[in-house]
Amino acid sequence: MENLKASVAQRVILESVAILGVEPVKMEQSLGRVLAEDIKANRNLPPYDVSAMDGFAVRSADVANPPAMLELIEEIQAGSLPTKTVRAGQCARIMTGAAVPQGADAVIRVEDTKAIAANSVQFVVSVKPGNFIRPHGEHMHTGDIVLKAGTEITPGVIGVLATVKAAQFNVYRRPRVAILSTGNELEGLNEPVDPNKIPDSNTYAVMAQVQALGIEPVLLGIARDDPAELEQYLQRGLEYDVLLVSGGTSMGEYDYVRPCIEKLGVKMIFWRVLTRPGHPLTFGKTDKTVVFGLPGYPVSSMVSFEEFVLPALRHMMGNRNLHRRTVIARLAHAVKTQPGRTEFIRVLLTHTDAGYTVNTTGTQSSGVLLSMARADGLMVVPADCTGLAEGDHVTVQLLDGSAFQEKVCYKE
Repeated sequence: MENLKASVAQRVILESVAILGVEPVKMEQSLGRVLAEDIKANRNLPPYDVSAMDGFAVRSADVANPPAMLELIEEIQAGSLPTKTVRAGQCARIMTGAAVPQGADAVIRVEDTKAIAANSVQFVVSVKPGNFIRPHGEHMHTGDIVLKAGTEITPGVIGVLATVKAAQFNVYRRPRVAILSTGNELEGLNEPVDPNKIPDSNTYAVMAQVQALGIEPVLLGIARDDPAELEQYLQRGLEYDVLLVSGGTSMGEYDYVRPCIEKLGVKMIFWRVLTRPGHPLTFGKTDKTVVFGLPGYPVSSMVSFEEFVLPALRHMMGNRNLHRRTVIARLAHAVKTQPGRTEFIRVLLTHTDAGYTVNTTGTQSSGVLLSMARADGLMVVPADCTGLAEGDHVTVQLLDGSAFQEKVCYKE
């Protein structure tokens, strides 16, 4: 298949890759992984009604007509159980998280009392039953499924895992990823500077994109434009779950990647997609390895990874949310586009009281890697668009790191 629409290529890829196997992991090493089993509660939480505030446990009927003076009968700290029952005309001092004593049905904050003597307290507000009480089992009950298989493990999820004392559990395996760059023109990171060569940035930019998913890839190096040498590198790469090959996938006389991987038994599923940048993207697979042929231009390679490789890797790791988040923004200036391909334009986002505004990063040349380094996101321009005017609303796909911002933008 050739010249697929971006959405079709994404669908074909996701239909061609499978969730990987399962492995156990300790909770301390689980951040970013995906649960492969349901996690159940091992207790009721709270184990009894507890106070949500520092204050006094009372019978709501006793403070129905404030001010009301009640007898203070005991003090209950968090971690200690009450020893007395609150009866008519009585109250107990209680701390946040402490068990509510029998007889009491509400808690009143310290701030809502007026005079506190050694054995009595005056209350100046009335309350309803349940006020500032966290009921028994509000958080979870024994046997409840608190986390379902397929849940991505975040700091909040780790808090829940610790709560139910899940010290070890099963997660989906991360794919083993190999990265290979190709081309006689490339200069390796540790090679002497040659003004006639091009630094190999693709290996390391793609490496970082893979690392951002929690995967530590293997860097195979640079294969020169020689079929025999290229085959040796590709054979090594085909031992991994995913092989990412940068360059050599176009239609040039020395673009050997596609014929070489086909010779090695890779079934090509498609080549070329209707995107800008990233047109010469190829995709194939063997029984054990998924192969992506990324374009040689740095920006094209990174954008192709964002749109096609990243969702596939997240799917293989068991994630349900596969794509970058998007926001709607207002275009700050007109942008010329060429219909026929889905276009991904590097942009900067600015937050205003009216929402987001968006500016391009400048030149959109596929070789200008600074445009990716400066970008907050990719503005997605549909293939049938003939141009965008100032003020148009556009969809922006956020790039890694753009969930953070310099200043607080919410109002209090």
